[in-house]
Amino acid sequence: MSDVMMIPVLPCVSLPETLAFYGALGFEVTHRQTTPNVYAATRRGDIHLHFMGMKKLDPRQAYTTCLVLVPEVEPLHETFAEGLRKAYGKLPVAGLPRISRMRKGQSRFTVVDVAGNSVVFIQQGAPDDDEEEGAAGSRPDAPSNSHMGKALRAAARLRDFKNDDAAAARVLDVALAREAPAAPLERARALAARLELAVVLGEAERARALRAAIGEAPLSDEDRAQIQPALDAVDALERSQASQA
Repeated sequence: MSDVMMIPVLPCVSLPETLAFYGALGFEVTHRQTTPNVYAATRRGDIHLHFMGMKKLDPRQAYTTCLVLVPEVEPLHETFAEGLRKAYGKLPVAGLPRISRMRKGQSRFTVVDVAGNSVVFIQQGAPDDDEEEGAAGSRPDAPSNSHMGKALRAAARLRDFKNDDAAAARVLDVALAREAPAAPLERARALAARLELAVVLGEAERARALRAAIGEAPLSDEDRAQIQPALDAVDALERSQASQA
C-alpha cells in the first residue's frame, strides 16, 4: 500500500520559533495558517511533520514522541548538527532545543524541538535497544560482563535510548568509585564516557579531573590507540560548544 501516508501532528507554543527550528534542519514550510487555528505543515524529502498551536503547553513537561525510519542516520545527524550550529551559534546538546550526540555505529538519535517534542530518527532495520545491547557482545570493543562492562552498557543505554545524561553519569560514577578491580582499558573507556557526559553537563572541574585520570591510567600504546577515538569525539564535542557568534 505505497499510497498510504501517516503524518504526525505535533503541538507547539510558538509557531514561528518551531518553524525556524525545523528550517535549520532543512524542512520547508508547505502550509501555514494562524486562523481559524494555528497550524503548519513542513516536509524534508519524504519526511512530513505538521504542527498545531497549543498555548498552555509547557515544553519542559512535554512528552510527545515521533519515530522516523531513515536509510542512514549518521549523515543525517551530521547535516542536522551543522544546521543547528549555524542557527544557534553552537551545537545545542542540552536543554531545549537539543540534538542527541552520535557515536560511531549508533543506530538512532533524537531531536527535541523548542516545544519539547522528541523526534527520534532510527536507521531502518536497526535492532531495538535490548537486541542491540545483546548483539554488542560480538564487537571487539564491546564491554565485557564485568561490573565495569555492565555499567558501560547501562550508561550507554541511558545516554543513547533514554536521553538521560544525568542518569548515565550517575551509573558511571558509582562504577568508577567501586574498589572492585577492572581491566585498565575498560576503566579508561568508562572514564572517557564519563568525560563526554561531563562536557555535556557543564561539569568543567570534573572534566579536567577525568582527563587527568585518563592520562595517568596504566595503558599500553595499543590501549591508548583504542581509546583515542573516544577522546577525539570529546574534543569535537567541546569545539561544537564554542560560540560561533
